[in-house]
Order: sequence, then structure tokens, then C-alpha cells
Amino acid sequence: MEYRINRRTGEAISIIGLGSGSLPLSSEEEGVATLEMACAQGINYYDLATSESRCFRLFGTALAGVRSKIRYQLHFGAMYAPDKSYAWSLNLDRIKRSVAWQLEELKTDYIDYGFIHCLDEEKDWTTYRTNGVLEYLESLKSQGVVHHLGFSTHTPAVAHQILDADLADMMMFSINAGYDYQHGEFAHGSASERMALYQRCEAMGVGISVMKPFSGGQLVQEKTSPFGRALTSWQCMQYALDKPGVLTVLPGVRNRQDLENVLGYLDASPEERDYSAISTLTPGDMEGRCVYCNHCQPCPAGLDVGLINKYYDLARAGDDLAVDHYRHLALHADACTQCGHCNHRCPFHVDQMARMKEVAAYFATTN
Repeated sequence: MEYRINRRTGEAISIIGLGSGSLPLSSEEEGVATLEMACAQGINYYDLATSESRCFRLFGTALAGVRSKIRYQLHFGAMYAPDKSYAWSLNLDRIKRSVAWQLEELKTDYIDYGFIHCLDEEKDWTTYRTNGVLEYLESLKSQGVVHHLGFSTHTPAVAHQILDADLADMMMFSINAGYDYQHGEFAHGSASERMALYQRCEAMGVGISVMKPFSGGQLVQEKTSPFGRALTSWQCMQYALDKPGVLTVLPGVRNRQDLENVLGYLDASPEERDYSAISTLTPGDMEGRCVYCNHCQPCPAGLDVGLINKYYDLARAGDDLAVDHYRHLALHADACTQCGHCNHRCPFHVDQMARMKEVAAYFATTN
């Protein structure tokens, strides 16, 4: 397993986490075995916005004994009760009862990441701040019951409003090639707006946990993929993990077989992870912009073209750490020989030769 550090909390988070929405489709025995397998394979981050309340019992049975090794992302506004399906509410009393029940079922007395749940409209954020729910969440943090705060949304404009409050250490957002390229139910915001959000999270140190990496399964089926061909789960995971700010991808699994497929990403070759097929539908506002896919590799001069582009974009977005990261690269943009290899290979039609000159000039004048 690979891990990335949440800069605001200092915690190491596995790049593959686990969404729990599909887990209740399995038997109790299989669900418990799947979670035990996930933990044994190094997965330490689990999202609990699940579809059925019985899922919490599976986690309590499987993971209570290794609680200190794992991180739960629990949502204040996702409602559960015994033998009930998921519901959504901003009612303070209902949220208090539901959270207490969830903790009991999980056999724990604390929450690693307490999330403001699924605020997709500005009025939801206003309600959350004025009806006592946010105050309740912050009070639990002051008591040590909640260790860190986060939020989930599908809407970039709302995400920016919450980031303005500077209270979140983590954001859960739906990132996949379909949504980013304006295809799918939650394709909110243009491609450039969505990328700007990811870059802002990176600059602020707010980690991103990725929901819906397969667009509800649409991307991995040829009949429903907007790209005219099915992507593999590994391609979808690589796409999300390449985005600024992303710490972990949270695919949903039903059983151990699904989990084995997801974990196969760790041993997959660069060719098996390559998602350049999506370039056939590049949005107009992203044409000619690097998406850090590294399809241009290997560079004959040895440059990491994707990282150079990423650090440049992040530095321009205000991320001071990106400047330092760029300085510590083995080779910088000024080492580009202008051979044209990257331009020829780039599926997104980026003029990387011109880009390297631009990057070199920028960092030459940056303190």
C-alpha cells in the first residue's frame, strides 16, 4: 500500500480507501471478511456514508479490534437507524441521535473525520451554520470526540464557500473523467472550475477523498461511458489520484473479489493505468492544458514533465510548498532540450516545449 500525508493533520492515509455504499449487498460473513482483508492489505481510510444501516455492524465486528490503525470518515447529516436505509437531514436532534447510534454500532467512542454532509446548495451551508449542527460538530471536536473536520459536496461553488471558512481538514468530492469533462449527474462546474478547486485544496493543505471514481459504474461499461469505450477501474483510480489535493480514492466494493480487483491497481503497469483515451472528449476550456497523466514519458532528457507542470500550476495558485517541491526536483524545466518528444506523445495537445520555457522563466524569478 502507498500512503499520502494530510498536511493539516499529519496523518498518513492510504491512497486506496473504501467506500461502504455497496458493502451491504454482501452477506454479513462476506462483508466482515472483506473489511478484515482490506485492513490486512493496508487500507486505513473508510467512508461511512453507506446505503444501509446494517453496514455499521459489519465495521464494528470486523475492525473494532484494530481501531487505532484505521480512520473513519463519518457524516453529520447522513441519517441511519436500525434496519433502515440512508436518509439525509439537517435536523440537529435527528443528527445527534443518528451519530450516537453509529458510534455504538461501530464500537468506538471517537470519530477521526467528522464531516459536514453533502452540502450541494448554498442554502444548505447557510442552514448548517445557523441551526446548530455546525456548532454541535465543533463542540464534539473540542471534546475530542471528533478529531478533525471535513465536508462533502458535489458543487465547486459551495466547496469554495466552506473552504473560505478555513475549518475543514478534508473534502470529499466526486472526481472522475466523466464529471470533470461535463458528463454525468454530478458534473457540476466546468472542467477548469473543478481543476481550480483541486488546486485550491492542495494549496491550503486540505486533503481530498474521492467519491464516485467510476461515476456510479458508468465509466467502466462501454454502453454508458461517454468516451465511447469502457475505462478500467485502475484507469479511473489513476485519473483521480493524479489530481492536485487528492489523498485517497474510495471505490465501493461488494465483496472480496471486488476488493482484489481494486487492490490490483497497486501492481498494475503504467500502461494498464493510462487513461489517455479520455482525450477524445477534452473540453474546450481544458484543450492544451496538462492533466499530469505522464503519457509523454519517458522524457529523453529525464524530466518528470507531469510533476513539473503540477508544481507550476500549484505555485501559480498560491501553494508555497509547490515552489519548494519544484526546487527539489532532480531536473528542472530549464533542462528541457526542446526535442519535441512530449509534444508528439501528448494526447491533450499540450505544447510542452513552450510550457517548459514558461515554467523555467517563472521559477527563475520566484524567490
